[in-house]
Amino acid sequence: MPAGEAPDVLVIGAGIAGMTTALRLAQEGREVVVIDREGPGAGETLRTTAHLASALDDRFYHLARWHGADGARQAAASHAAAIDWIERFAAGSGGCGFRRVPGYLFPHDGDERRIRRELDAARDAGLEVEFLDDGVPGVPAMRPALRFAAQARIDIDAYLRALVAAAQDAGVRCFRAEALKVEGGERPVAHLADGVALHAAAIVIASNVPFHEAVAIHTKQAAYRSYVVAAGLPAGAAPDALLWDDGDPYHYVRLVEARDGGDALLLVGGADHKTGQDEDPTAYVRLQEWTRRMFPAVTGFSHGWSGQIIEPNDGLAFIGRDPGGEANVYIATGDSGNGITHGTLAGLLLTDLIVGRDNPWAQLYDPKRKMFRGAGEWLRENANVAAQYADWVGAGDIHALDELGLGEGAVIRHGMHRVAVYRDGDGRLCSHSARCTHLGCAVRWSAAEKSWNCPCHGSRFDGQTGAVLNGPASRPLEPFDPARLDPDRQ
Repeated sequence: MPAGEAPDVLVIGAGIAGMTTALRLAQEGREVVVIDREGPGAGETLRTTAHLASALDDRFYHLARWHGADGARQAAASHAAAIDWIERFAAGSGGCGFRRVPGYLFPHDGDERRIRRELDAARDAGLEVEFLDDGVPGVPAMRPALRFAAQARIDIDAYLRALVAAAQDAGVRCFRAEALKVEGGERPVAHLADGVALHAAAIVIASNVPFHEAVAIHTKQAAYRSYVVAAGLPAGAAPDALLWDDGDPYHYVRLVEARDGGDALLLVGGADHKTGQDEDPTAYVRLQEWTRRMFPAVTGFSHGWSGQIIEPNDGLAFIGRDPGGEANVYIATGDSGNGITHGTLAGLLLTDLIVGRDNPWAQLYDPKRKMFRGAGEWLRENANVAAQYADWVGAGDIHALDELGLGEGAVIRHGMHRVAVYRDGDGRLCSHSARCTHLGCAVRWSAAEKSWNCPCHGSRFDGQTGAVLNGPASRPLEPFDPARLDPDRQ
């Protein structure tokens, strides 16, 4: 990045929220710079299954209780508006694989009472929805079901590429750079990893989770891991629709249409759990088994991956002015599994706030909103966080380092220290302090992802290098010299 940059707006994060915000502000005549540690889409964006839904994952009867009937209507309308914006943009950018499809919600156990309750709440929120006794067409195991009109899907890679190109054509400049700290003020400043201090009239933090504050927003949301498998499926063997059940954890399904006469791809997600807690090493196997039960025609599985979902305690994202009071700093976080629509409406909402226009959704998504109606969930989540600090007085995962195989990691006790140790493919030990650099929780080993995951606020670190994979931590794990470990534990 050239020295002396001082744009009107600095956007940190080059995913959907960041790039949509950058494009809209550039169209308003603002000079915009976007920075991202790894470049566009390198975070969570390309891990999404790209369901575009105004029928949100959190039931509308919950949203109405947490935000009132008008809030539930605004939530539905704002996500519908986001889908409309994506549709218009995609139509002018080669299509990007955008297609309107119906969405179907079905009970995981066949009990229709819960979805009948959702039927009434969704209608009250303004959605076009109907009850189907026969369930999802062509899938006998998914009955009964609610059918939601006017949902959509998109090729997220093509869409993000088009969004970046449009932003750059509008004058947005994108750089590979890592921000470590942000300070608000009349001219807020971002301090970068290379020592540069970058000033702007406004700063937008669109990095999935804010990294610039230790506490403010992190008590209101929690990080979860979600898993996806891709299955081959003969064309026509499944409806082109968004499908999801009401289990906990739930399943979500969409189709990727066949190309060149081959099989279609069925994307099936689920097996969610809190990051750093209750990891199931059989998550992919369980998803495959569920997929075969629901869709017996699958021909095999070709891919599997995971992603980070940030769940707000009251079901809706936090989009707006920094809740910690940092002047001229704005955030977008808490996508609740609806990252493409939440990210898009973040771009629309933040643009209005920065240019000084009223926005009808500002109060609903305000990061400073009070959570009186969602207090029970807030208390449960924060009690769970507090409980994780007990790891510091617990035993290690193993007693001796010779228990650690190639490609395996474990936390061991060394005096007063907890040490995160990984043995690489050559047998070399890579050790770091197990203290998360966000708020000091003890990280845990993820065998499935070969990473150190924090069970408190969801930070993740590379198993070998300790580098940050997911925030809110902005600094890597501290190295711990293997030579400090007892010789008889080598």
